[in-house]
Amino acid sequence: MEKDISKAKVLVCDDSMMVRNKMKKLLTAYGFTQINEACDGAQAVEKFADIIPDITFMDIVMPEMSGVDALRLIKTNSPDAVVIMATSVGTVGNLSEAIKLGANDFLQKPVDDEQLYRLLDNYFKKEN
Repeated sequence: MEKDISKAKVLVCDDSMMVRNKMKKLLTAYGFTQINEACDGAQAVEKFADIIPDITFMDIVMPEMSGVDALRLIKTNSPDAVVIMATSVGTVGNLSEAIKLGANDFLQKPVDDEQLYRLLDNYFKKEN
């Protein structure tokens, strides 16, 4: 994984533009500069293949293709991909399925900066 945050590629996938914008703002404040977006699971799979992100944030419940289905496809093609699932109350069953499929971690929605930065520290500051 790219440890230089300014060079690391991020993919944020959520059907809510408001959530994507909040995540972009938090990720930019953390130091990321290469932030890509997808609005559903199908678009996430396509963008993932195009950019090969260092870390992906994926909503579980989305139209067109769920985050769980997108995770399945991403992990089939890129088993080492780092995918963090975002979940809200009521999606516990989906979350356990995502973990079985290889999700690396999860965030509870609504995501706050402290929760996100603590998780990012685990992936990007470990070896520094």
